[in-house]
Amino acid sequence: MLTADSHVHSEWSWDTGGPQSAAMGRMLATCQRAVRIGLPAVVFTEHLDIPGGWRSRRDLLMDHQRGFIDEDDVMRPPVFDAAGYLEAIDRSRRDFPELSILTGVEFGQPHVFEAKAREIVDLDSLDRINGSLHTLDLGSGLRAEPDVLYSEHPADDVIWAYLEEVPRMVAGSQVFEVFTHIDYPARAWPAERLGPFDPRRFEEGYRAAMRSIADSGRALELNTGRLWPWVPQWWAEEGGRAVSIGSDAHTPDALARNFPEAMAMAEHFGFRPGRRTWDLWTR
Repeated sequence: MLTADSHVHSEWSWDTGGPQSAAMGRMLATCQRAVRIGLPAVVFTEHLDIPGGWRSRRDLLMDHQRGFIDEDDVMRPPVFDAAGYLEAIDRSRRDFPELSILTGVEFGQPHVFEAKAREIVDLDSLDRINGSLHTLDLGSGLRAEPDVLYSEHPADDVIWAYLEEVPRMVAGSQVFEVFTHIDYPARAWPAERLGPFDPRRFEEGYRAAMRSIADSGRALELNTGRLWPWVPQWWAEEGGRAVSIGSDAHTPDALARNFPEAMAMAEHFGFRPGRRTWDLWTR
């Protein structure tokens, strides 16, 4: 039996095209697919990014995302429509009673923006809050995505800066339960210039970051968009007690991708599912 997909986006995430987009991220289509493939539960963790902006690379954006970037290549996402999202959740729960549907957000940089986020949505009422670290400020005064930073700084410095900010994020916010995709800057690693990403070069930093998350009692996500065995291995060795398994799906067809492999990997490193299908896996 598959476990819950604990990291899913629908049309209520700004980067899928929004509620008017028929092409990407429809909650209805995602629920239909979940039932079809036998997925017991879905956690819709929509992007909660605070308007104000961060630097991004226009050439890497999809067409429906370019409408949110200005002439200075600053991404300015719209405000999360919490009311519309919660109405869609209620509708989906009525339409799919056989599927457990949980509320949530993927909260970007919660240690920086928690106060502003609470003006947008009642964070305490959500079933799951994933905390993500998507951007860094390396001295420009404006936060930026790793793919921008790699063009301005030595690549190693970007990775180390990311890993050094993880403990600050953990210490700076109590609101999130799961730290998502700790490999985020590795995804944009400039392999065409530097060759494949080798996590062993940054092992000390990754382990220190993981220890800070583990010591706080939080879970680490096994993001199935890219499965790295070193993530659950180092996490377990550094005292991690819980993992969340999530696809980070932005389209219905990506729901629960690579889940059999992720579940086997989690079990190999000692993690076991909880009583309810959407519970964290623990060891």
